[in-house]
Amino acid sequence: MTVYKVFYKNYELKRGELVGTLKERRKDLRGKSALETGLKWAKWVFGHMVKDKHAIFVVPDKSNLKNNTIMPMEKRCSIRKNLEMR
Repeated sequence: MTVYKVFYKNYELKRGELVGTLKERRKDLRGKSALETGLKWAKWVFGHMVKDKHAIFVVPDKSNLKNNTIMPMEKRCSIRKNLEMR
């Protein structure tokens, strides 16, 4: 199973910021590389969150994550804020 870590290039801080992660469930990548499919998917899912879609990049990570929940950074932050308010 491939997990794509999606980053956004922050030119002010000169580093990449984690936007979210995506879990690939398909075994057949339809003739494309893992980077190609992951980048296309990441731009489609996280493109509305950034100003420049070309500043998005992915890092494929092959691992066996079975029970981990994959969600965008904004959702994780909102869940954390809700827990802190309780």
